[in-house]
Amino acid sequence: MMEENRTFGSFVREKRLEAGVNLRKLAELLDIAPAYMSDIENDHRYPPEKDKIYKIAESLRLSKEDTDLLFDLAGNNKKNSVSPDIADYIMENDKSRVALRIARDTGAGEKEWEKIIRILEGKDN
Repeated sequence: MMEENRTFGSFVREKRLEAGVNLRKLAELLDIAPAYMSDIENDHRYPPEKDKIYKIAESLRLSKEDTDLLFDLAGNNKKNSVSPDIADYIMENDKSRVALRIARDTGAGEKEWEKIIRILEGKDN
């Protein structure tokens, strides 16, 4: 779950510092200028493209949960945007779009989504 005041840039900075990676090194690993990396961390630029976000997660050795949060924060950074790691999946799968629209139109909430998740994980038939 995302904290309301948490941003993509602040999360990257937090995780970079926890990993003991300096800004210049992370920028080098991403093949971007340190000033550009600084702008990202200070929320002066939008998050980078999906491949660079994966590279950030890999470089900082983020857990799956933190990687998912990183993508959610990237999607949250732009109004009416979805997490970049799932956007292609949604657009390539007609049924996912149908399901999301039905959920929206019927007011599906946490309870309904939990059941769907259990079904997808094979824990509920």
